[in-house]
Amino acid sequence: MTSLGMRRRVGDAGLGVVMLMCAALLGAGAVPAHAEPQAPPPAQAQPPTEAPVRPWHEGVSEERRQKAEQLFQEGRELHRNLLLADARAKYEQALSYWEHPELRLYLGRVLMRIGLPLLAHENLEKALRWGSGALARELEAEARAALGELLAHELAMIEIRCDEPGAAVLLDAKPWFVGPGVERRLVLPGEHIVTARKAGHYVVVKPVVALAGKRASGMVRLSADATLTERRWKAAWVPWSVVGAGAALGLLGGGLTWQASAHHEAAERKLQRDCGPKCPANDGSEYDQSILENRIAIGSFIAGGAALIAGGALVYMNRPRTYRTEDRGDVEVEIAPAVSSGAAGLSTRISF
Repeated sequence: MTSLGMRRRVGDAGLGVVMLMCAALLGAGAVPAHAEPQAPPPAQAQPPTEAPVRPWHEGVSEERRQKAEQLFQEGRELHRNLLLADARAKYEQALSYWEHPELRLYLGRVLMRIGLPLLAHENLEKALRWGSGALARELEAEARAALGELLAHELAMIEIRCDEPGAAVLLDAKPWFVGPGVERRLVLPGEHIVTARKAGHYVVVKPVVALAGKRASGMVRLSADATLTERRWKAAWVPWSVVGAGAALGLLGGGLTWQASAHHEAAERKLQRDCGPKCPANDGSEYDQSILENRIAIGSFIAGGAALIAGGALVYMNRPRTYRTEDRGDVEVEIAPAVSSGAAGLSTRISF
């Protein structure tokens, strides 16, 4: 009985294993031969990226843009009808609402037609200041070609260098820059006046002729306007030494005159004392000595007087003379080809 029970339990266990295997086979048959991968979950929608804001759009309200657009269209209509002065006014009014490179280009076109090349150049430069891509390719090429045309045929350049610190340089009587430094400016062809002034220096005024398509470059030199005092001879004692020598000779002559007079009087007293009815023989040495001394005194007076006159003349000639320094200021100008449109500007400055 025990063995049956054991067999039954073994048989039941075998049956369970067989049933499990069948179930596994049925499950395997239900699975497809090539299982497809599961589709990834749908990606979350990304918000659209905004285009970068152009510099001339920053800080400009929609209302101002619309107003500028309206004025721009009005100006274009006037431009088409060749009412150039009115079109210019509309473009400038539009620019007061919105600084836009295309507006600058259209204004530059009108100014070229009116005959204002300096203003046209300024506006074309401003139209290109935002760099490549600010204007459409054909508009940018037009602006650059117009700049080259203006520089080659309608504008000239003046470049001035001044190394004098604190010197004020003027162009056509208008303040330009203060030295030291170099500055260049586009001008209309023709004669222009360069002026440089500084306290204590001569004023330099120089006409400069500027030719179309050329650069007139110059160097300003100022000279000091000073009052100097000098003598003919630096050794001021020389004329006075001649005067002193003349005075010494005069004193010597006076002393000799006094001594000659004393000797002459002594000779006369001796003669009166020793002479009776007859005068004894006398060698006359004292009398002769007085005459010699008198002659030497007269010579001393003459030489002393001449020395005094000469010394006085020398003192007069060596008196201090006051005069102003010579004006040597100037502007040296040379003409050279104008720089390219990329390097030109209405006014650029290099300081040192």
